Amino acid sequence: MRRDVELGLREITRRHFFQNCQVGLGAMALASLMGPQAASAGAATATNPLAPHVGHFPAKAKNVIFMFMAGGPSQLELFDFKPKLQELDGQVIPASYVENKRFAFIKADAKLLGTRRKFAQYGESGAQLSELLPHLQTVADDLCIVRSMKTDVFNHGPAKLFLNTGSPQFMGRPSMGAWVTYGIGSECYDLPGFVVLQSGPRGPRGGSPLWGSGFLPTTYQGVPFRSGAEPILNLASPKGITDKGQRQFIDAVNDLNRDRLEATGDAEIATRIAAYEMAYRMQSSAPELMELSGESKQTQEAYGTTGGKPSFANNCLLARRLVEKGVRFVQLYHTDWDHHGNTGTELGKSLDDRCKEVDQPCAALIRDLKERGLLEDTLVIWGGEFGRTPQGEPRDLMGRDHHIEAYTMWLAGGGIKGGQTIGKTDDIGYNSVEDTVHVHDLQATALHLLGLDHLKLTHRFQGRDFRLTDVGGNVVQKLLA
Repeated sequence: MRRDVELGLREITRRHFFQNCQVGLGAMALASLMGPQAASAGAATATNPLAPHVGHFPAKAKNVIFMFMAGGPSQLELFDFKPKLQELDGQVIPASYVENKRFAFIKADAKLLGTRRKFAQYGESGAQLSELLPHLQTVADDLCIVRSMKTDVFNHGPAKLFLNTGSPQFMGRPSMGAWVTYGIGSECYDLPGFVVLQSGPRGPRGGSPLWGSGFLPTTYQGVPFRSGAEPILNLASPKGITDKGQRQFIDAVNDLNRDRLEATGDAEIATRIAAYEMAYRMQSSAPELMELSGESKQTQEAYGTTGGKPSFANNCLLARRLVEKGVRFVQLYHTDWDHHGNTGTELGKSLDDRCKEVDQPCAALIRDLKERGLLEDTLVIWGGEFGRTPQGEPRDLMGRDHHIEAYTMWLAGGGIKGGQTIGKTDDIGYNSVEDTVHVHDLQATALHLLGLDHLKLTHRFQGRDFRLTDVGGNVVQKLLA
């Protein structure tokens, strides 16, 4: 009898340790998902891998909206006017520029191509902007325009991977949004910490690895939202299933998963539990979020929303609603910026159309965030995977090839010093000659603004500590307010 009691007490103690104690194996497995910062996150981290927690130092930004213009917008038509290039229009580029250089399509002796677009200066900062961006001109003093961006790869898929994951060659590396949510979690309880919105005729080359979690737990991957009443497929309960029945089902599945987690300590089981809980909460929050009719007519007109039709304008308004709810990282992909001269997507009507689609919503987003007091906490990034060459291909169709030596992106809010232009290119816009900002530098700076040291935000995988910036990256101090 005494031995039976002892065995019973021992079982109760063991069960208490595994299931209830905050230092049980399951709690430790869940906490390990958060990295070294989790120690200060408290008990909430042990039940929610996306619970918000502090970074390495105080942050200037809380959220990110990254507007990715897939295909490579032409900086020479939009942001970087070159009088010398206009003067040399039609001449063969000097050999010194193209010696030992590789191109996607053009040859080394391609002729220089001056822009056919007009430029002027705007705002107190005197930002130089194209006639194609009349709405962005009105918020010029909120922008930090970086003319000296540089990347390493000139093909679309690898270049997109490079900007998003820090690696041009290996799918399976975590994306920037995944690193951010891994580092500091999210402040939104009933939506994912990392949301992806897409517009344009197709998805971006590279696909889901651009917003994947790679070797990090899948909790941190981006979740694509579709437009309409069902933003995520299979989220709604089947007919005949009540809310109570759904809750009972999830509780039963989670109990089984918790038992398995305690037995194995497998972090992916913790991810699965969190995913079931998030899906349940999203059944009401996600459709409500996507319903834009609650926004005022004035707001919808400012963005240029398109009712029930998907559009970049709708996604910009949704991005504001998402960060307003505390979603940590929102990425908007808008495609069809690949303006060659031999594909019917040249720098004429196609570029006009792309600019009309994004110019008004981008400016409206900046103003809306600012009016709501959200811009100072929200880092806004705009740009593509590379730029376009000063040479044309072919001249009569007004196209440009991929260019990696110098291109333009802009940033606003979230600790960025607006009203300035950083970097300078040479007389024909071929090379960066002042304040070059490499892709890894941009990544390091974005993490810095969120309170994360890119050198310390690491994850050990296959015997090595990996980070977003690989073995490069420096915080660009001139960008910081």
